[in-house]
Amino acid sequence: MWNRRVGYVGIWTGLLLIAAVSSTVSASETPQEIVGKDGAPMVLIPEGVFPMGVPKAARDGGLDERPNHDVFVSSFYMDKYELTNGRYLQFVTETGHRTPQHPTDQKKGLWKGNMMPESVTDLPVINVDWKDAEAYCDWAGKRLPTEAEWEKAAKGPNDWRFPWGDVEPTLEHLNFNQSWRGEATLTQVGIYEKGKSPYGIYDVAGNVWEWVADWYEADYYAKSPARNPPGPATGQYKVLRSSGWQGETPQVRIFTRIKSLPTDRNNSTGFRCAQDVPAPSGQ
Repeated sequence: MWNRRVGYVGIWTGLLLIAAVSSTVSASETPQEIVGKDGAPMVLIPEGVFPMGVPKAARDGGLDERPNHDVFVSSFYMDKYELTNGRYLQFVTETGHRTPQHPTDQKKGLWKGNMMPESVTDLPVINVDWKDAEAYCDWAGKRLPTEAEWEKAAKGPNDWRFPWGDVEPTLEHLNFNQSWRGEATLTQVGIYEKGKSPYGIYDVAGNVWEWVADWYEADYYAKSPARNPPGPATGQYKVLRSSGWQGETPQVRIFTRIKSLPTDRNNSTGFRCAQDVPAPSGQ
């Protein structure tokens, strides 16, 4: 005969155990999206292998973008949007870091001396060199993404030409093929729904070029490690990814990489930050 009291106790105990297990699993799950110390939303890029470089079926692309090779990247977080002037203003205000100015032509900037017009708050910051970008990310408790991390975040595990697939780009996908018209040249970050990556990262094609952590080496792909490649140990140039507002269709391909002196500041280059996934507590 079923003992009602014992039966109720057993059911209640079982429910408690299920709740405890569910709580433990939930607590250990890595959040899909977090907010960085600087207030910027960040998206989880899960670990896994992806094909880096010119797609296997493509006949174009530069020699420094070949060979297509499989790369494993550990999980990390990437800024959902390119770094904006509004967030950079907070950094400048708190640290006294220099403002983002074009080195030779004030007309190729968005800031008015040390002042940032409110109208450019949500536009990507420009006229920052590699050290500026590194300093910001460090201040925000983050870092610049590696080149491999950037490309993984931009196209996921897909052997695609663009963040959205192989469909040729249009003005509904990204801001590109523009001439400099001051702040009207750039678009507010995060408005191109059709152009976002499989993980929901915006503007990884167009708007501004983005600094990454790596030194540039033309033949690095032929010898890079298969897991979490850090880029060459030294070099003269740093790598830029993404393509800027002036880029034409061939440049906005997701595998495009160009080199730039780390001291270069211009009106088509910005950045975004990455962040390691914290180790589970107790490890």
